[in-house]
Amino acid sequence: MGKNLNGIEPQIIWDNFESLCQVPRPSKKEEKVIGFMKKWAAEHNFETAQDKTGNLVIRKPASPGMENRKPICIQGHVDMVCEKNRDVEFDFDNDPIQPYIDGDWVKARGTTLGADNGIGVAMGMALMTDPTVKHPPIELLCTLDEETGLTGAITLATDLLKCKILINLDSEEDGHFTIGCAGGINTSAVFKYEKDEVPSGSVAYEIGIKGGRGGHSGIEIHDGRANGAKFLARLLFNLTKRFDIRLANFDSGNKHNAIPREGFALVTLPASQEKEFTAYLESFDKMIKNEYHTKEPDLAAVCTKKDLPAKVMTKDLQRRIIYSFHIMPHGVVRMSPDIKGLVQTSTNFAVIQTLDNEITVLTSQRSSVESEKYAIAERVAAVLEFAGAEVKMGDGYPAWEPNMNSVILNEAVGIYEKMYGKKPVIEAIHAGLECGLIGEKYPGMDMLSFGPNLEEVHTPNERIQISSTLRTWNLLKEIVNNIPENK
Repeated sequence: MGKNLNGIEPQIIWDNFESLCQVPRPSKKEEKVIGFMKKWAAEHNFETAQDKTGNLVIRKPASPGMENRKPICIQGHVDMVCEKNRDVEFDFDNDPIQPYIDGDWVKARGTTLGADNGIGVAMGMALMTDPTVKHPPIELLCTLDEETGLTGAITLATDLLKCKILINLDSEEDGHFTIGCAGGINTSAVFKYEKDEVPSGSVAYEIGIKGGRGGHSGIEIHDGRANGAKFLARLLFNLTKRFDIRLANFDSGNKHNAIPREGFALVTLPASQEKEFTAYLESFDKMIKNEYHTKEPDLAAVCTKKDLPAKVMTKDLQRRIIYSFHIMPHGVVRMSPDIKGLVQTSTNFAVIQTLDNEITVLTSQRSSVESEKYAIAERVAAVLEFAGAEVKMGDGYPAWEPNMNSVILNEAVGIYEKMYGKKPVIEAIHAGLECGLIGEKYPGMDMLSFGPNLEEVHTPNERIQISSTLRTWNLLKEIVNNIPENK
C-alpha cells in the first residue's frame, strides 16, 4: 500500500502510481523505471520484450473465456517532465516525487507530479493484475522519451506489438475521446558567445520575470499565458533604449513542450544609472501586472544586485540576441477553420540557455496541417538565421488523422453513453500523442486515447482528479471486457 495515497479509489491504481513516484524517470533517463517495470512483470510471471531503443512491452494471456477476443495494447510513456519551483531543492535523477491528497486532487510538493503519463502506466498495470478484470490477450507498451521528442515512438520496432487495437491513456480530460492530434517539429539554434570586457565603473543586476503559470504548449498555448522568455526579451529591449546595459547571460525555460514560467538575465550598467534603473524595473513590474492581472496574478518583474560577471557579450551579439528574441513568434498562429475551438498551428519559444561559449535556443512548432507545421518552423528559423545563429530543424513527427469508422471508438462511445447517460466529446487535439507514430509503424492499428482530468501538466502545479480517475478506470474496464471477437 502507498504511504501518502491511501484511502482513495481505485486503490490498486493509486498504489501503482505511488510506486512509480518513488522511481526517478526523467526523459532520456528511463533506465530505473524500465528496470522497475521489468521487475514488476517478473514478479507476476508476465512475458516481456524490448526493442533496440528500450521500449518495453509486457504481455499477459487472455482471461478464461476471453481467448477468442481481439488482442489489445494499453499504451503509456514512462518518462515525465521534470519541473520544479525555483526555490525548491530537488534532484529529479535521484529523489522520489512526493504526492499528496488535496480534496479531490492528487498533487506533488514543489515539483511536477508525473501523472502525465504515470497514471496511464498505473492503469495498465492494474488491468493486468486486478483479479476482477476480464480481458483479451493484453500488452502493456511502455514507451521512452515521449516528453522531449517522442523518441520511443519514433524508433518503435515494427515487430514488438502483436495487437490490432491500441488504447492510449495519455489524454487529460475526462469524458473526451481523442481520435487525432497535431504533428510537431523542433527548431533549435546556437549563437556563438562573443565575449567583451565588463566596462569599468559598472554594477551588476540579475533581472527576471517570475511567477508565470507556464503550462503545456500543446494544451494551454491558446490560453494567453505569459511566456517568461518573451517578457524578459521585452524588458531587455526597453532597458537598452534607456540605459547603457551590457548583457552577460539570458536563461529561460527547461522543456520544448512547456511554456516558460520564468526568465532571468544578468546585466551590467554604469553605477551612475543604478537609481533610475531600479525605478524603471518597478514601473515595468506594475505595467505587466496591469496587463496580466487576470490571467497571471503572480507575474512579476524582479531585480537583485549581484557580483560583476567575468565577461559580457559584445554589443553586436547582445543586440542580435535581444532583438531576435523580442520579435520571435510565440503562441497561436492559426485556429482551425474546420473544427471550432481547435488550434491548428502554433509555436512555443521554449528554452534559452547561456553556456560558456554559446547561447542555445530551442523552439517547438505544432500543426495538424503538415505544410503549416513547416511554414511556421521556417519563419522561426528565419528570425534566428537573420540574427546570425546556426539553425537546425528536427525530423518532427506526423499528425494522427481521425478515423470516425474506428471499431474501438464506436464501442467506447456506446459503453460511455450506457454508463453515464450522455455522449462523450469526440475530438482531435493540438497536443502531440504517440498514436500517429505508432500508426505509421503498425498500419491498420485501431487506436483511441482517453484519460482522467489532469490540470497544469508540465508545471509544479500539475494535479490529477481522484473522482475522474475512478470514472476512467470503470470505463476502461468495461471497454476491455467488451472487446469484440477476433474474426
